Amino acid sequence: MANGPARGRLCFWSHFLHPSAALALWFAAVVAVQYLDYPGLAVVAIVLLAVPGVLRPWLGFVRRARWLLLTLWLILAYNTPGEAYADLAWAPTYEGLAEASLHAVRLVVMLGCLAWLFARLGRAGLLAGLWGLLRPCRRLGLDSERLVVRLSLVLENLQREQEKGAWRRVLAAAPDFEQGPEVVHLTVAAWQGRDTLLLALSLCCLIAVVIS
Repeated sequence: MANGPARGRLCFWSHFLHPSAALALWFAAVVAVQYLDYPGLAVVAIVLLAVPGVLRPWLGFVRRARWLLLTLWLILAYNTPGEAYADLAWAPTYEGLAEASLHAVRLVVMLGCLAWLFARLGRAGLLAGLWGLLRPCRRLGLDSERLVVRLSLVLENLQREQEKGAWRRVLAAAPDFEQGPEVVHLTVAAWQGRDTLLLALSLCCLIAVVIS
């Protein structure tokens, strides 16, 4: 795996936010979403929609997860105790409807956060961010470079059209990576003061959301 400092205009994300900082910010946002109600979720959704290139992949993620959303909604709606809707024996409870709807909206916003991450970093930026976050773990004996390379091969494999029955090899932990790249090149941007400031603000916001 090769890496080097970012120069010129190699990566558009390097001029705004370090990929490792973006990845940490995404993780903080996903955790915070679990504690937000509708007003907070609306604010997060508006911020996400203001980012160019997020809406289309967001809608694609929601479309792919539609059955998961429906299943989650039905499970929560019918398994939350309370007063039955309109006093109908077969209907979910009012409390279940409220809980199911809130969790479904949270999941949709989480998918929006994922769309933002991919739109902001792309495949190369995601790998660079993960590599940067895992570098301190090398002192604990974790082979971070091997993990990043394997993730790169997985992402490369997913971009190709799979033949029928390929999912069985994935479940058997024996995917075919023979067509993947032999060398992974990472362009690592320099860590800036704004990255530290943004992460500090994000951590403060996350703590405030959790304890509120």
